[in-house]
Amino acid sequence: MSALEQIVYVVDDDQGMLDSTLWLLESVGLRAVPFTSGQAFLDADIRSTHACVILDIRMPGMGGLSVQEALRARGLALPIIFVSGHADVPIVVRAFRAGAVDFIEKPYNEQLLLDSVQQALNQWSELHDQSALQAVLQRIASLTPRESDVLLPLVQGYTNREIAEQLGISVKTIDLYRSRVMKHMQANTLADLVGMAIASNLVDPLALRGRCASGQDQGNSL
Repeated sequence: MSALEQIVYVVDDDQGMLDSTLWLLESVGLRAVPFTSGQAFLDADIRSTHACVILDIRMPGMGGLSVQEALRARGLALPIIFVSGHADVPIVVRAFRAGAVDFIEKPYNEQLLLDSVQQALNQWSELHDQSALQAVLQRIASLTPRESDVLLPLVQGYTNREIAEQLGISVKTIDLYRSRVMKHMQANTLADLVGMAIASNLVDPLALRGRCASGQDQGNSL
């Protein structure tokens, strides 16, 4: 599965509606994965990938609201679009309070559904970006004091030798802490590390020194 692939899970016990929804989604290049019951959907290998769910609210066995609650209990933050031919105000209110992206009555307008799906996929991207940023902030907060001392001048563009002079320790020690910082922050390159620092507002991108901003790796020779 491609990391960028967008998936729409469609859960509906009405086979005719399910087939027409799949055709519509696939006609615009989206990958649609069908399920005829809420339990079958939950039993599948569903992951918090770039996806959303079109979920029938009234189904035999497990209804859409119960499926929504089960997803939340599993920590799967998938945006949900509810569809139903028998909507009433209390159900709609409950769905939105639980975090539904939209609630569309059957038979639905095709463009309306496609617009709602795009909104849901965009919401997933925003949630994913926020989660990634939180993970970076947590990694920064868990650095040791000395690792933090090395991180800031490193992403600002100072060389290992310059950092060693600032901190009054040897270049070899800076080399060691630099490696620790890269590993702890899960950064493959210095450019990755700088990007994390900018995203977390640790540094001002306009204030970076030229060597760092150019993306050149400052190894032991600098």
